Amino acid sequence: MSGEYVGAVNLEAMAEAHRYNAFLVELVEQALGAPTRCLDFGAGDGLMTRLVAARGLRPACVEPDARLAARLTASGFTVWADIAECPVATFDGIYTLNVLEHIEDDVAALRGLRNCLIPGGRLFIYVPAFPVLYSRMDRLVGHFRRYRRHELASKLEAAGFVVERVAYADSLGFFAALAYRLLSTGTGELTPSSVALYDRWVFPLSRMLDGVVDRWFGKNLLAVARVRP
Repeated sequence: MSGEYVGAVNLEAMAEAHRYNAFLVELVEQALGAPTRCLDFGAGDGLMTRLVAARGLRPACVEPDARLAARLTASGFTVWADIAECPVATFDGIYTLNVLEHIEDDVAALRGLRNCLIPGGRLFIYVPAFPVLYSRMDRLVGHFRRYRRHELASKLEAAGFVVERVAYADSLGFFAALAYRLLSTGTGELTPSSVALYDRWVFPLSRMLDGVVDRWFGKNLLAVARVRP
């Protein structure tokens, strides 16, 4: 994960996904508990960092894009450009939201995250799911892959984590993403209006279904893992 982020337009559009973003914050809180010190790996423009901080957590950030990092610093957050710069065995919890898929050597990145956690510290990951859904949008924003449950669990174990949970999320989004892959002829950019429409009408229904089908499919994949005490 290095250089300027090429998916800035989509990142800005996702600010309209108020229900989706609140859902991600809930997942982070549930996974990490109430750590006094956590790390946002791949913080982007700081939207999720600010939402997490508003819940009482104290996030620091890793963000390699200099422009985005400057915005985070201006908001009062500690920012490092690379995980290798972070202090070892410091954080109670780490969360990374739609970031790991941007990193070619994701297992090395996971090892770096493990090194930054205290013994017993937890990691929460949220990534795109299913290679069959890989589309123009994935190419536009620089995704190397989309994940399956077994693949993500195996990589976490290879990096030295104990895996506590792996599940799919946004079940209806799977079908929306598949339709987009098969039918879209656009550039892969999201529009704020389309994001807001999905967030208002489809995503709440998707959440209701997730508890039934999260073992089998979803647009995204989440994982909770910990460092051995």
